[in-house]
Amino acid sequence: MSASAAVETETSATPPVDTDVVIETRNLGKIYRDFWGRKKVSALKALDIEVKKGEIFGLLGPNGSGKSTTIKLIQGLLFPTSGRAFVFGKDARDVTKNERIGYLPEESYLYKFLNAEETLDFYGRLFDMPAELRRERSDQLIKMVGLHQARRRQLREYSKGMTRRIGLAQALINEPDLLILDEPTTGMDPIGSREMKDLIIRLRDAGKTILLCSHQLADVQDVCDRVAILHQGELRELGRVDSLLKVRDVTEVHATGLSDASKQKIADLIRSEGGEVVSLDNPTTTMEELFLDIVQDNRPGGRPASP
Repeated sequence: MSASAAVETETSATPPVDTDVVIETRNLGKIYRDFWGRKKVSALKALDIEVKKGEIFGLLGPNGSGKSTTIKLIQGLLFPTSGRAFVFGKDARDVTKNERIGYLPEESYLYKFLNAEETLDFYGRLFDMPAELRRERSDQLIKMVGLHQARRRQLREYSKGMTRRIGLAQALINEPDLLILDEPTTGMDPIGSREMKDLIIRLRDAGKTILLCSHQLADVQDVCDRVAILHQGELRELGRVDSLLKVRDVTEVHATGLSDASKQKIADLIRSEGGEVVSLDNPTTTMEELFLDIVQDNRPGGRPASP
C-alpha cells in the first residue's frame, strides 16, 4: 500500500458512536524520528483504551513509558504515527474539541506577576467569556480551591502547592467536560494532597470526566475508577482499581470484640478446613491517614501519644 493510500485509510476510520465514550484510542502509536527521518524511539505502541463519561481514569507508568506522549496525542499536540485518537467522537486533531477540555500540566506555566483573580480573568478572556461571567466564575473557583485569602497575592509569592491549586482553577475556568490532570498533587503536603483528591472526586461526582496521570500510586488508588499501566510504550494492564488490587487467593475477615480464645478457635477452624493462617492480627492504617488524623484532631488535649 502506498503512503497516500495508508493516510487515506487512516483518515477515513469511523469515529466512535458510543456517546458515553469520551476518549478512545485505536492502535495508537508514535515513533519519534531524528533529523534524517530515521527511527529514534518508539514512544507508544498500539494503544487501545476507552475513557467513559463520568469516570476518573488513571494513566500510570515510569518515566519514558509513553504517558506524556499519550496526553499530547489526545490533545492533538502531536500527530500519531499509526492509529487514531478520538475525543468526544471527534478526531483528536480537531481543535474545536478543546473548548470542552481543561488541562493541568505537570508544570503550570502561569504569569507570576498576576494574582489569582487576574490569572483567571486572563484565561477567561481566551475563551471569550463575558466580563460578568469571568468575575463570577473566578470567584467560585478561587473559593473552591481554597485560595480565598490569597486571591490578591501575586503568584510569585505562592508555594508549589498553592500554584497547583490556581492551576486547577485555571483548568476549570471554561467549565470543561473533560479534565486532563498531570501530577495534580505534586509539591503538596499531606493535607493539601488529601484536599486535592477530595476535590477531584467531587468534580467526578459533578459529572466531569477526568484523565489523571500521576507517579503517586496512593493518589491513583484513592481516586481512580480504572487505570491503564504503561511500560516502554506498551499497555501492560487495564482494569478497575478494586479488581486489580484484589488478592484472589487470600480471604480477609474483619471482626471486633473477639477474645484471644475466640481467635484461636477461628484459627483452628481454618486449619481444619485445609486453609493456612497467614495472619491473625489487628489491621493497620496508612501513614497518610495516621498523619491526617493527628493534625486534624481538634479535640481538647489532642490525640494521646502511642506507647
